[in-house]
Amino acid sequence: MSRLAHNLRPQGPCNRTFYDRISGVYDFIADASEHKARAAGEELLGVQNGEHVLELGFGTGSSLLHLAHCVGAEGKAEGLDISPGMLEVAGKKLERAGVAARVFLRLGDGRELPYESETFDAVFASFTLELFELDDIPRVLAEIHRVLHSRGRFAVVSMASMAAGQHPSLIENTYVWMHRHFPHIVDCQPINAARFLEEAGFEIVKRVDLEIWSMPVAVLLGRRS
Repeated sequence: MSRLAHNLRPQGPCNRTFYDRISGVYDFIADASEHKARAAGEELLGVQNGEHVLELGFGTGSSLLHLAHCVGAEGKAEGLDISPGMLEVAGKKLERAGVAARVFLRLGDGRELPYESETFDAVFASFTLELFELDDIPRVLAEIHRVLHSRGRFAVVSMASMAAGQHPSLIENTYVWMHRHFPHIVDCQPINAARFLEEAGFEIVKRVDLEIWSMPVAVLLGRRS
C-alpha cells in the first residue's frame, strides 16, 4: 500500500462523510466529465522527473497516478485529502499501478498544510479549491505559497465564475442555487480562481478555459512570485 499518515485530524471545508460514501463510485460519477479539465491542468503543471510534488484534494488518486509517473523513481509525490474513504481508494489504485512506493498519502486540512516551508517544486489542485468557503480560500493559497520553493508552480482546475457581460446557463444557475440551498449535496461553487491566486502572490503564467456541461472551468498555472 502507499505510505499513509493519519497524524493530523481532518477539519475540511466539505462534507467528509459524503465523500467517504461516494469514494468507491466517484470515478464512475465524475471522471467522465472532469477528466479533460484535470488532464489540462496536469499538462500545464508539467511535472518533471526527480521533482517533489503535492496534490491537494487527491480524491481517488487519478492525478496522483499521473504525477507519480512524471516524477519517476528519483522524485516524490505526496497527497493530502480530508476523506479516509478517498485515501483508501487512491491507495489501492496506486498499488495496482506499481507506484505506491513513491507516493505518500496523508489525511489533513488544506488550511493548515502539514509540511515545512519551501518543500515542493509544484502543487496541483483539481476541483478542490472551490470546495472551501470563500473566506478560507486565501488561507489555503497562503499555505500553498508557503510550501512551494521559490518560483515554484501551482496548477489549479476549478469551476469558474462568469466573466463580466456573460450570462450563466440554466445549468449553472441551477447548480449555484443548489449549492446555496443544499451545500451538503452540491458542496462546490464557481469562483474567480485567477483573482484569488493573484491576491495570494501568484503570477498567472498560463490559462486554459474549458466547459463542463455548459459551465465554465478555469485551468490556471501560477508561479510563486
